[in-house]
Amino acid sequence: MSVGKLAIALARSGLDRPVVDRTGLNGGFDLHLTWAAEVPQGNPEPGTIDDPAGLSIFAALKEQLGLKLEATKGPVEMLVIDHVEKPSEN
Repeated sequence: MSVGKLAIALARSGLDRPVVDRTGLNGGFDLHLTWAAEVPQGNPEPGTIDDPAGLSIFAALKEQLGLKLEATKGPVEMLVIDHVEKPSEN
């Protein structure tokens, strides 16, 4: 899998924002990534080794693949509908 495809899969896996590949890595990689679907509430550092629910997606990427998800600002593609009408009867 390419890192770009990994970014698309991460964005579709339930993260609340888009994921963009800025690694500059080309080619395909054979990877296995394991993380907890949900991190328990009240844990100040979700995804630590001591976390009984397992690693968060952020910690799993860093520890298992050496990648880091970093929040930044940038342009996002959006569909804006500014006008809607019912179709006329023919």
